[in-house]
Amino acid sequence: MKIAVDAMGGDYAPEVTVEGAILAAREFNTHVILVGNQEVIQRELLKHNTKGLPLSVKHASQVIGMGESPSEGLRKKKDSSIRVAFELIKSGEAKGLVSAGNSGAVLATGIYILKKLEGVDRPAIVALLPTLKGVSILLDGGANVVCKASHLVQFGIMGNVYARYVLGKQDPKVGLLSNGEEDSKGTDLTRDAHVVLKNSFINYIGYVEGMNVYDGSVDVVVCDGFVGNITLKISEGLVYALGNIFKTEMGNGLRSKLAYILAKKPLNNIKKRFDYSEYGGAPLLGIDGIGIISHGNSSARAIKNAVQMATRFVSSRVNTHIIEDLKRNQGLQKSAKISPIKIWEQIKEKIIHAEEKWKDK
Repeated sequence: MKIAVDAMGGDYAPEVTVEGAILAAREFNTHVILVGNQEVIQRELLKHNTKGLPLSVKHASQVIGMGESPSEGLRKKKDSSIRVAFELIKSGEAKGLVSAGNSGAVLATGIYILKKLEGVDRPAIVALLPTLKGVSILLDGGANVVCKASHLVQFGIMGNVYARYVLGKQDPKVGLLSNGEEDSKGTDLTRDAHVVLKNSFINYIGYVEGMNVYDGSVDVVVCDGFVGNITLKISEGLVYALGNIFKTEMGNGLRSKLAYILAKKPLNNIKKRFDYSEYGGAPLLGIDGIGIISHGNSSARAIKNAVQMATRFVSSRVNTHIIEDLKRNQGLQKSAKISPIKIWEQIKEKIIHAEEKWKDK
């Protein structure tokens, strides 16, 4: 199995990306194709002992920068490392891509080159979350800021597939992120999706609140990309803030130092669970191929784990299962365009409007 790694993508590329690819090739015996400036990559490879490792290089003369417009990069940089890597998947030379580069460019280029899976309207970014009971996932993590109810329904179905076949959860619990558990809560968007998901073939448990995201009561958290990305960024900020608060509160006294020594191991375990490098990256679900989006400041370890994530994605036949489950729920997805709740709300609005007109007379 061959996995392409965007060697030029990320805040610390190519040093870290090349090192991560080497670690993956050595530990998992996965053939890694490093995509990018061949001369630069070869220079980095010479810094390591790569003898006998399944590594190869594919030249790409351009790089889409982290701050560049994804659409501009797609249109103007036709030999970018991201695009060349996706072309390798399209031609069958590679099975998946790992990139710590411009996430918007990975999304846009993936859809353009590989197209969407049959039945998928909007691909979604999956974020893996540590919980009190293991790992759960959240989607969409930021690919789609504006969504329709039918998109949320598809996210639920795709997330269910990923949780079942990649994470090994036998009957994943799928929940829709909202501001309360009651049916009346949420927005028009969530209420419409809620009605449809209740009648789907997945194990939908209804609305879940922010407090449920990390308590392990739900395996798949569904939301639009706007809410999802904010949720993830708040979580990252909270972990960072708590770490600094702890350091400040510990102080410099002898008792504080002794307390820190005693607490060091459990604290490191907690830090490890919330470290994104443990998970490698965020899978892009819904494209006709495999793309793993890693954090911009990924370490070599994160790149290594992202390569492993890509191989698991391939061996689990996730895309095949997504197509099958979307077909199974096809009739329900069409009904997501408008729900009974929304119809009743529209009727109420017309009644109220008619009453106001009658009063004016």
